[in-house]
Amino acid sequence: METQPESDQESNQTESATSEPEDFEEFEEDDNDDNEDDFEQEEGEEAESMTAEARMRKNRAKMESLIMRLSKEQVPVRVHEVIIKGNTKTKGSLIESEVEAILRDATRFQQLLRAASVANARLQRLGVFDSVSITLDAGPPEVPGTANVVIEVSEAKNLLNGEIGIYTKPEARSWSLEGSLKLKNLFGFGDLWDGSVAYGWGQASEVSTGVSLPKFKVLATPMSARISLLSQDWLNFSSYREQVLGLSLGLLSSGNHDVSCNLSWRTLKDPSQMSSDTVRRQLGHNLFSALKYAFKVDRRDSLMRPTRGHAFIYTTQIGGLFPDIRSLRLIRQEFDLRYAIPLGFYRAALNFGISGGLVFPWGSGYMNTPSYLPERFFIGGNSSPVCSLRGPTSVLGFRARGLGPAEPRRPDNSDGGKPDDSGMDHIGGDLALTAFADLSFDLPLRALREAGIHGHVFACTGSLNKLTENAYKDFSFEKLRDSFRSSAGFGIIVPTKLFRMEVNYCYILKQNEHDQGKSGVKFSFSSPL
Repeated sequence: METQPESDQESNQTESATSEPEDFEEFEEDDNDDNEDDFEQEEGEEAESMTAEARMRKNRAKMESLIMRLSKEQVPVRVHEVIIKGNTKTKGSLIESEVEAILRDATRFQQLLRAASVANARLQRLGVFDSVSITLDAGPPEVPGTANVVIEVSEAKNLLNGEIGIYTKPEARSWSLEGSLKLKNLFGFGDLWDGSVAYGWGQASEVSTGVSLPKFKVLATPMSARISLLSQDWLNFSSYREQVLGLSLGLLSSGNHDVSCNLSWRTLKDPSQMSSDTVRRQLGHNLFSALKYAFKVDRRDSLMRPTRGHAFIYTTQIGGLFPDIRSLRLIRQEFDLRYAIPLGFYRAALNFGISGGLVFPWGSGYMNTPSYLPERFFIGGNSSPVCSLRGPTSVLGFRARGLGPAEPRRPDNSDGGKPDDSGMDHIGGDLALTAFADLSFDLPLRALREAGIHGHVFACTGSLNKLTENAYKDFSFEKLRDSFRSSAGFGIIVPTKLFRMEVNYCYILKQNEHDQGKSGVKFSFSSPL
């Protein structure tokens, strides 16, 4: 019986040993393929079995994750194209000029979101659209890292609207009926045409019409033009009636800066024939041409009830640009500063402010020339100094034009009266200064707090002085100090969307002989516009 050599047996064992792993690998690969097929089949079945609500939750989670990434990370993006839809009448160049610059300046996604919000506000401010929608869409695939901005507008269906109302000025004891008509976007340039009529019982009447154009590619800045006919009756205060036929042009309105040009033909009359010497010398016709510049910053959190922030306005006006002997030559400057500080309890806030103004003639013999009467500063009335920025005009507790220099009127010879019987003409001043402090706070009743009704205590002071006709030679610091009048008081404030109503008790701390200040309850209606 033959036996195999040991070497042959070892080789056979080795061959069988090496062949087993090959069979195992083939079997293992078949198992992996089967597992992958099973996993894909299970995943497909899971996707099919997922309800619509589950898919919505999953998509929402993905979207929230994307929003979190976009809000935290600096994702670079730039605007590829601005697409405008819905503008059937409005020129596309108008919309582009309002939004294109700020959108294309954005280089990050967060910046683009903020730019879209600002663009939406700008388009709404034009007043020619009922609604504005801005959508950010992905740019074309061949230009990665870009976005398309889709602006869809809905133009206003009613282009014509009007307003009418009755307004009162208790401090001037006058009422007025005012109405206006506005026609929007007549030619598709965002143009606004308006006409207004105001008839006041006992003081002012005005008829005016104007047009304003926003900024677009042809115009680098918004422009406006207005023609007006104004009649103001100051017989009870200063013994004259003023009529003004004027044309005003808005030349520049950019950010905080405004430049305008005014041309007006002014007439002063005295139907009573009882005006003082100062008023009588200025009766007649005059031409007034002026260039006016204004700088304004308002960072207060509210116009009706400021609790924090500041505001500042400065205006300068140069009159006498038209080469005519009857052209009034003067320089008028004024400023307003307001500051509000929160105190941290009962929504209490301390508001304080200071205002000043100076008017002075220029040209040959200006030192001996009086300033033009309607361009002087007049102080008085019960308009709140907190919410408005109108220069040195208001000291609570004093009648309109009831503070400052005054002259006796001529006697009424028909009654054989004396000068003292005819009253005084308030003739205004060339240098005006006012200041105030106002502490506002919530009232304890919840219903009043929810309605925004609150209380305040205040103190006001003001000064009015003459500098022209060589009066500046006698001016001194002591005279300025003694010229200040003051008042203090407390009251309740009822704010509304259009105006701020105050019921105050005013106590006159100091007044001069011919001032018209009186302690007592005063009503005030003030508007920040």
